[in-house]
Amino acid sequence: MSTSITSHASSETWKQQIEKVSDEYLDQVYLRYQPTQGTLAGYHQYDAKLEDFSQKSVDAEVAELKKFEKSILAIHPDTNADFVPRSDREIVLSNIHSRLLTLETIRPWEKNADNYSSACANGAFTLMERKFASPNDRLRSLISREKQMPALLAAARVNLKNPPRVYTEIAIEQLPDIVTFFEHDVPLAFADAQDAALKAEFAQTNAAVIASLKDYLSWLKTDLLPRSNGDFRIGANAFSKKLEFDEMVDLPLDKLLEIGWADMRKNQAHFVEIAKELEPDKDTHAVLEELGHDHPAPDLLLDAFRGTFDGLDSFIRVHHIVTIPSEVRPIVEDTPPFMRATTTASMDTPGAFEKHATEAYFNVTLPDPSMTPAEVEGYMHGFNVGTVISTAVHEAYPGHYIQFLWLPQAPSRVRKLLSANTDVEGWAHYTEQMMLDEGYGQPGAGAKDEREAKFLRLGQLQDALLRNARFIVGIEMHTDKMSFDEAVAFFQREGYQSQESAMVETKRGTSDPTYLYYTLGKLEIMKLRDDVKKKQGAAFSLQKFHDDFLRQGFPPIKIVREALLGDDSPAL
Repeated sequence: MSTSITSHASSETWKQQIEKVSDEYLDQVYLRYQPTQGTLAGYHQYDAKLEDFSQKSVDAEVAELKKFEKSILAIHPDTNADFVPRSDREIVLSNIHSRLLTLETIRPWEKNADNYSSACANGAFTLMERKFASPNDRLRSLISREKQMPALLAAARVNLKNPPRVYTEIAIEQLPDIVTFFEHDVPLAFADAQDAALKAEFAQTNAAVIASLKDYLSWLKTDLLPRSNGDFRIGANAFSKKLEFDEMVDLPLDKLLEIGWADMRKNQAHFVEIAKELEPDKDTHAVLEELGHDHPAPDLLLDAFRGTFDGLDSFIRVHHIVTIPSEVRPIVEDTPPFMRATTTASMDTPGAFEKHATEAYFNVTLPDPSMTPAEVEGYMHGFNVGTVISTAVHEAYPGHYIQFLWLPQAPSRVRKLLSANTDVEGWAHYTEQMMLDEGYGQPGAGAKDEREAKFLRLGQLQDALLRNARFIVGIEMHTDKMSFDEAVAFFQREGYQSQESAMVETKRGTSDPTYLYYTLGKLEIMKLRDDVKKKQGAAFSLQKFHDDFLRQGFPPIKIVREALLGDDSPAL
């Protein structure tokens, strides 16, 4: 299908031109080539379509992206135009450049076997998770997607060329759970479907997907893994460009490393200080070990997270932290199988344009049944009394879930669909420290006594150090200054993580190179808050600052700064 680029009549306003081309880009490229993202966003005309990673599709998308790049560049910035369309032009152009960098330079479709099998699982999961239509209608869409899954997996065999071994290993690690997901979870999710003919057709398409996934797993083990000798590193140039396109951050990597190291040393010193107050005669790692042992039983972990909501919600309201636009709570559940290898907790909220099924899910990854008791204990150290609170703040109150509740107020469609991680994850990470700084976690406000209050602060600092380690590991690994094994050791030594957590984090960093965006975004937000406070003086209100921040949607912090301060001063 050829893209029709809008011709800009002289009668159109600059704002109308930007809105037209932005809408065309979102519909004809961004959502068309990522139909599962369309379903997630609430655009159900994409429900029957599945991602296509074939060379033909990649080439077509690249051509479309370049057409829209020319179209956007042809609309010259109007400094007198409203700020939202001016900034939307920058956001769309950056998204185009990021996607081109991914497809033409980073090329995950040639390297990452997990992208294919997880796309199958995600394509099914998005139709199961929320009941936005009748079981029959959603099952009809699933059947359509399942019919496309064997071809998607077949494309992997053509595309994957000398991939990094770790990528193939992650795919192999996750595939048994994905097979089980299609064998048990998917049929169960559509048990209420009444159309007998549809159910019979589903039985056929689902069996074909299961067989294709099993064949794919066998091929990965016997064929691809032995020849998986490629390099996962994207290199300094691509790293810098990705950061610029995704986050509008153009600082040199050596400067970023200085910032990352300084924040890590600051958090380590604070951790040592609190640890000494708790246990004057023990070294830091002994206190860390003691903190790690203070965790819920694995079968009570989900309940432990549910139990945090009332106290967090009440504190936010009483202390005027941020406006909470809804009384509805997120649903806590186990992480879907295709996400378990690289994440321990996440928030899955409905898209900005979902009208029917508006449930939000707080996913928590329980220990794998194959783990030994010692491995389970090591894994559960990551869910200690402090990090449970820190994670609940990050994912729910006032982190990602509150962000989602504010999303309808974002000023444009672009701001609702295209998001910068320094904004999304930066906000959630910022709230972990901010809540404790504002008094949560003190005796009577989240902690039962002074000792537990100190443990909560240690948990927050441990999570901050985890993000500090991601910051440094991402840059160092992808610029060939740190090996995979050195990164695992770094997470343990400098990030205060267990061996099990360090392994998960390093695996993630191989395919999520710029996961420094947690700490980077947090630091940008803290600077923005300080700058707004200086400008407003005695009139500054923390709640108003947070409300104004969230009202912007999810653009890079550079754009939020200009909206709140009226200037383009440095974000860091």
